[in-house]
Amino acid sequence: MATSFHVEHFGCRSARADGEALGDRLRAAGYSVRQPQEADVVVVNTCSVTAEADRSARAFIRRAHRLNPSAQIVVTGCYAQRAPDELAQIDGVAAVIGNSHKGLAPGIILGLSGRQADDNLVQIQAATNSERATSAQLAPPQVAQVVWADDRFAHSFLEEAQLIPGAQTRPNLKIQEGCGNRCTFCVIPFTRGPSKSLSGETVLRQVEGFVAAGGKELVLSGINLGRWGRDFLVSAGESRPTLATLVRKIFAQTALPRLRLSSIEPMDWDAELINLMAEFGGTRLARHAHLPLQSGSDTVLRRMHRRYRPWHYVEKVEALLKATGPELTLGADVLVGFPGETDAEFEETLALVRSLPFGYLHLFPFSARPGTPAWAMHAERPVPARTVEERMKALRALATEKSETHRRRFVGNAVEAITLHTAAEMVVRGRTIALTENYLPIEIKGNFAANQLLRLRVSGVNAEGTLEALGSSCVHIFSQGNMAI
Repeated sequence: MATSFHVEHFGCRSARADGEALGDRLRAAGYSVRQPQEADVVVVNTCSVTAEADRSARAFIRRAHRLNPSAQIVVTGCYAQRAPDELAQIDGVAAVIGNSHKGLAPGIILGLSGRQADDNLVQIQAATNSERATSAQLAPPQVAQVVWADDRFAHSFLEEAQLIPGAQTRPNLKIQEGCGNRCTFCVIPFTRGPSKSLSGETVLRQVEGFVAAGGKELVLSGINLGRWGRDFLVSAGESRPTLATLVRKIFAQTALPRLRLSSIEPMDWDAELINLMAEFGGTRLARHAHLPLQSGSDTVLRRMHRRYRPWHYVEKVEALLKATGPELTLGADVLVGFPGETDAEFEETLALVRSLPFGYLHLFPFSARPGTPAWAMHAERPVPARTVEERMKALRALATEKSETHRRRFVGNAVEAITLHTAAEMVVRGRTIALTENYLPIEIKGNFAANQLLRLRVSGVNAEGTLEALGSSCVHIFSQGNMAI
């Protein structure tokens, strides 16, 4: 009977939240955490946003099976939803659980071990599409299916156990799932389904429990976070909840010291949300905004079916900077080599990136995904691989320059940071790793426990681009109200 597990994470912050939630449920069922070569169950939490993500997942599955042939390998996540039968053919795979069924994953895993799910875990159910079994509860150990996936996404939300500051000082609370934007290059609507929101009551309960457990910083995450609440049914005359109203409730009804928002689409930064940054930015709301850009060219954005134009993007950034000041750390995703991207269109992207004070960029070469409109576009007008790499190189150099400029402006200034779990070799050297309120890595000369809020004075920037601070400059921050003690 299985008694131990390992979860291997691939992909975005929201995917990691799914994997961590599954791990929490397995621990609650009595499983212990082990390395892949020792675990009875190896969960591979996949991404499928690029072909490289697919390759990485397949390579890990094969390596895990080679190192631990007796382990039951369970594959879940976006790749498991997009191509479940393909994954089911890999040696060692005992079950493939698509995002449509990930809410049932804890019970399925227990069933594979011949165990009955308890009251804290959902009961095992069969997949329900026309090619597989009809819906029915299965009594373990009668788990005959390998693939659990369909296109209804009826069990797609895996609510997390109560979040606490543990292995992650600043855990992700996933409050939204799925996306309906239908960008031409993106497979996410097919792998995660339509937008669904966690109830406001559940969110508040999670935040209250996190604070009660001593948590200091919590990250709200989602596949399309800015759309939280838009799927809720409201009565006539009632206003529909928004992300901004949820954040205001969190500040009004809980004592959470600091909240951070993960990636939000440019057009979802409405006036109410930007006003919250002006009101709470730098105190209870982190001055950090990640706005996916993808391209600075209007014609490319139109081919991508993105819902903003370059000038819209600039307007949102300017409004955020006005609300928060230059301490804002601005991040973006940029996609290079979209089908038909010309030299002139790429130069438009370079020009826009140069014009804005980005603190970091996430750069991705275009990867054609089967089933998306861009798959056919790529077949007709591919950008040569050599051209893509040259453009990536130019953007990497510009991103490095932007990051260095942004970080060096804080030398000599006071910043607030939360301490993270520091690697043993750094502890021996008398160093502590932390993250500033505005999302900059900082190395403190001195040893501090994780999950402490500190006020520091930046003494320099090291060769890796990490801020530095002397431990003697640290002031502990009282968790409620950010008052120094």
